[in-house]
Amino acid sequence: MSGSRVAAIVLRILYLYRGSPQRVFPIFVFVAVDIVLWGFLTRYLNSVSRADFNFVPALLGAVLLWDFLTRVMQQLTMALFEDVWSRNFLNFFATPLRTSEYLAGLLTISIITSFLSLIAMLAFAELAFGLSFFVYGVALAPFLMVLFLTGIALGITASALVLRLGPASEWLIWPIPMLVSPFAGVFYPIAVLPGWMQAVAMLLPPSYVFEGMRSVVAGNPPPWDRLAVGGGLALLYLALACWFFFWVHRLVIRTGLIARYSAETVG
Repeated sequence: MSGSRVAAIVLRILYLYRGSPQRVFPIFVFVAVDIVLWGFLTRYLNSVSRADFNFVPALLGAVLLWDFLTRVMQQLTMALFEDVWSRNFLNFFATPLRTSEYLAGLLTISIITSFLSLIAMLAFAELAFGLSFFVYGVALAPFLMVLFLTGIALGITASALVLRLGPASEWLIWPIPMLVSPFAGVFYPIAVLPGWMQAVAMLLPPSYVFEGMRSVVAGNPPPWDRLAVGGGLALLYLALACWFFFWVHRLVIRTGLIARYSAETVG
């Protein structure tokens, strides 16, 4: 793998952002809207609830963590879509650029943009609603890492689907986080779900993160054993996602589908 080729992919996306500031706004604007909406909702719930329970870290904190996962996935797929929309995707693979180098470039730009978004989220939530994750110290890092790995796995899988089905399959990609969230227990304990949904939740790394964070917010020590299970699942899915992407790439090359890659479909 050539580091200069990976850097070239990253540099291209950074130049694109520099030349089109409007592409940068969604990274922060939609997050700010979510924080404002859920922040005032949690304040309202605190004011009308008679229970000795603070909804701000429970609900607004969950929104921040889920938005982080969503941004990681979307920033990776958006980098791919930029090449598709500009009709530049095929040009990359007419060069000596390897698939692994292209994918590494997308991963790098996703890391940069998603962590910039995370910093903005944490700063805005603390300034506007007094929600600070920094009180948890380094214990927060493993939770974020599991969500980050899961978001990367979802983004790579989504990119492979677009590569196989064509740009018209874009509408299949955006709802993925929404479809996963009911099973992940973002806003409620997994125990309230029916049995079959709990079985699915046990296969999803984010469910271990949100269950663990609720335990920490309640004043309990971090459940490192469950978090380790979530981390192991995230690594497994990341490996499977990379394998799936490379398999799809070889398939579209071998069958000639990539030569017919257009704005509609290659199916």
